[in-house]
Amino acid sequence: MPDISIFTDYIDIYMKGFVNTIWASVIALIGSFVLGTIIAICRISAVKPLQWFGTAYVEFIRNIPLLLVVFVFFYGLPSLGITLSGFVCGTLGLTVYTASFIAEAIRAGIMSVPIGQTEAARSSGLTYAQTMRHVVLPQAIKIVIPPLSNQFINLVKNSSVLGVFAGFDLMYFGDQVASETYATFDTYIFVALLYLILTLPLSYGALRLERRLARG
Repeated sequence: MPDISIFTDYIDIYMKGFVNTIWASVIALIGSFVLGTIIAICRISAVKPLQWFGTAYVEFIRNIPLLLVVFVFFYGLPSLGITLSGFVCGTLGLTVYTASFIAEAIRAGIMSVPIGQTEAARSSGLTYAQTMRHVVLPQAIKIVIPPLSNQFINLVKNSSVLGVFAGFDLMYFGDQVASETYATFDTYIFVALLYLILTLPLSYGALRLERRLARG
């Protein structure tokens, strides 16, 4: 059994990392959803340069490791005179990386909406942007709730990459506790439990939302 004193004696450190992980996850979740939606629209746009940009973004970003994406922000930006904290670099990398997967999910949802919906909206006088905003995207997002939910849960777990860059997240402070106590197994058991506290409600909430939308 894990030594509970490892958690109680260092609860302030654990909670600091827990809160920072929540902040990084929420910021990256919102950012990746917005960016992913924009990229998805670019991929299906009739404007060729936008198509090329969206396709290049998705194919490049999702086929390289997340760690490498964060490296670009953490080590690449200082060469341009821009220095950001490990927390900011990790969150930016997480946003950019997750957006590529969300873009593909939303693009698939958009493509599954009958073309007649778009044609009817355009014939009624709506612009392309209005058609996407009011007609296509609401239906597409409803369709792709399950894969989006999985991506959001993966995002929370992937936030542990911040620990590599002194991002002051849960994993970072877990490393600090392990180095002080030498109780590696016990330390990371409690880290894992705190991650479960974050991901299990997300999973349950996504399931409830999926069932509610299905009834609707």
